Amino acid sequence: MSGADEFLEPGMRVEHPDRPDWGVGEVQSNIGGRVTVNFPETGKIVIETSRITLLPVFDGETRLPNR
Repeated sequence: MSGADEFLEPGMRVEHPDRPDWGVGEVQSNIGGRVTVNFPETGKIVIETSRITLLPVFDGETRLPNR
């Protein structure tokens, strides 16, 4: 795991920077840089954090602008 993904823990809310249409997802697991996220519009997706940097969402607010 790199420093960018070490903080991702189950229960945290995140957005995919390239897929705002997926909505705000909840981290299910983070094992060896492979993060499983349950997105409301897509379902469970496994993301390799060496390729994609997930954006944390705090207080239920989305960080990405509406597209």
